[in-house]
Amino acid sequence: MRVLITGSNGLLGQKLVSLLRQQPDVELMATSRGSNKLAGLYPEVRFVALDVTNQVQVAAVIGQEQPTHLIHTAAMTNVDECELNQEACWLQNVTAVEHLAAACAAHNVHLTHVSTDFIFSGEKGPLAEDAVPAPINFYGQSKLAAEQVVQSSLGPWVIIRTVLVYGTAHDYGRTNIVLWVRDSLRAGKQIKVVDDQFRTPTLAEDLAKGCWLAARHNATGVYHISSSELLTPYQMALQVATYFKLDSSLITRVDSSTFSQPAKRPPRTGFIISKAQTELGYQPHDFQSGIALLAQQTQES
Repeated sequence: MRVLITGSNGLLGQKLVSLLRQQPDVELMATSRGSNKLAGLYPEVRFVALDVTNQVQVAAVIGQEQPTHLIHTAAMTNVDECELNQEACWLQNVTAVEHLAAACAAHNVHLTHVSTDFIFSGEKGPLAEDAVPAPINFYGQSKLAAEQVVQSSLGPWVIIRTVLVYGTAHDYGRTNIVLWVRDSLRAGKQIKVVDDQFRTPTLAEDLAKGCWLAARHNATGVYHISSSELLTPYQMALQVATYFKLDSSLITRVDSSTFSQPAKRPPRTGFIISKAQTELGYQPHDFQSGIALLAQQTQES
């Protein structure tokens, strides 16, 4: 297998590089916009600079590298930024996918495309793969449009949808719910956390494993990859406080109306993951184990 990863500097991209470089039967190509953040960690991994919004670059790189599989992780995922900068969001989340899907189809490359629970309205959850999409924000609209591009592609494809990904990565600026709660409580800060949104939080390592399993099996269709625990961010925050033995009285339970954000959030999503478990052999961590892994990775106890 010759696997090309887009967005290798991002959280999921880094986890995939870490996982796939250990597979003896995989020739790995990492691509990302800008310089290679992983050069010091994995100097043996081949890196090619690639801006997925540039059609000429996409066609050239896929034509030259001749991958058998492409795992597309590059995307604009800041939900509020997508709402405020819709043109940039569409370019990165839809136009780029059009370029990739066309190049993959032309070379018969198996395409693994990563999508999101935000394509759903959030009226009920957890959701199976055949649930009807109805996005309530622009990010969700862009990711649904990208799914439709992939589904109409003439090449082999699989869509991996996921939920509230958390994890830590090298030289990675964005935080996540575990580290944000831990660091806020350690600093003695009071924090407000919503208790009226439900998700099945996904450890980044689990998402990487799900993408790899789908590619390795040459899976086709749609798969839901997350944990199986339906939790609110408030419930997650309490688990973080308990694990790190921090003061949970600093956590205030609020509802979504407390915050004014540019983009609406679906109130209740989360996934039913039995298809991925049965067909791909996918087995996720529970949230407690995920916290423990992050603690270990950030050299904490």
